[in-house]
Amino acid sequence: PEFLFILTSQQPCERRRHALRQGWPGVAAGQRPHSDFPLRILVPGHFVGALIGKEGATIRHLTKQTQAKIYIHRRGSAGATAEKPVTIHSTPGNCSAACKMILEIMQKEAQAMKLPEEIPLKILVHNNFVSRLIGKGGWTRKKIERDTGATITVSPLWDLTLHTLDRTVTVQGSIETCIKAEKEIMRRIRKSYKDDLADRNLHTHLIPELNWNILGLGFPPEEPVMPSYPLFEQQPECETVFLFIPASAVGAIIGKDGQHIQQLSRFAGATIKIAPVIEPDSKLRTVIITGPPEAQFKAQGRLYGKLIEENLLEPEEQMKLEAHIKVPSWAAGRIVGRGGKTVCELQRLTNAQVVIPRGQLPDENDEVVVRIFGHFYGCRLAQQKIQELVAQLRRQQLQ
Repeated sequence: PEFLFILTSQQPCERRRHALRQGWPGVAAGQRPHSDFPLRILVPGHFVGALIGKEGATIRHLTKQTQAKIYIHRRGSAGATAEKPVTIHSTPGNCSAACKMILEIMQKEAQAMKLPEEIPLKILVHNNFVSRLIGKGGWTRKKIERDTGATITVSPLWDLTLHTLDRTVTVQGSIETCIKAEKEIMRRIRKSYKDDLADRNLHTHLIPELNWNILGLGFPPEEPVMPSYPLFEQQPECETVFLFIPASAVGAIIGKDGQHIQQLSRFAGATIKIAPVIEPDSKLRTVIITGPPEAQFKAQGRLYGKLIEENLLEPEEQMKLEAHIKVPSWAAGRIVGRGGKTVCELQRLTNAQVVIPRGQLPDENDEVVVRIFGHFYGCRLAQQKIQELVAQLRRQQLQ
């Protein structure tokens, strides 16, 4: 099962009435309010028993004191020292109170176990919000450090995988210092989430294919789900993406007798082909991926993970994944925007470089190439945003 322990201070019928008032997904229409955005932290596995307590006594006391819902997930690596995700649902103040009590429980247990290390607070933050938390040149993160006295580090972008799009924000300091920093970090994250929801009517969805349940990160239907972006309301169109990988990686991607690429194709639900060699001395090969957005996300994510796993990307190259997509020639100018405004906003949003080479002639299908450079997540997000913009332009033509 996904959940090791689930506890709430409310009775089932009370939870249902509360859910109807709050508007949780799956219970009532509309978005869950800003105040219920969850706090998600990591707890070392050897502290989980102390957090639950004998016959659940400790966690019952914790939920009663803070009026919070607390979920301890099984997801994560096996072993006593593996970190387990813990999700806390309540108001911001109650989430912070629960977090403080959890840190105090862990610290007490660490002293009993005679562990010399200071126990840091590790907060899980979806990658979409991290750039706004760090700020330009790290300004926002440094300001939080100055204001709270905490030391804050963020896990690298290339730690993202197909199954986790979360970054780990590690906060070090005393318990009081960590909680001060947590309040400020989560205040900014909640604001970013609220801004994204308010901005939905002005921009297309950031990444519609991102389905937490498909990726194994969803909550049970009767409980509130993690914030995510909506899925397609209609059948998505197929996309064709040309992904460039090191020529030395082709053997690992194909696998013995083609087994790996066939498994990948079945897993993603996409057609995946290695294009023939055009230039014998080229250091890059082209992988042609055809499938709907969700299949593209899975296929590209798994390919990128394979390159990292096989050490086929050097550290300085991990931000330079290259993909090409084709768009109608008449849409190229709209993608760039007046004075480059649209493409600049796209690059700011995705952290990927987007280039439409000047002077290129349309092919036989009246299409031109858009070149995209960046980490897998940013690269895929830029592809999706461009495809959505083209679809929007096509709808406008039909009206």
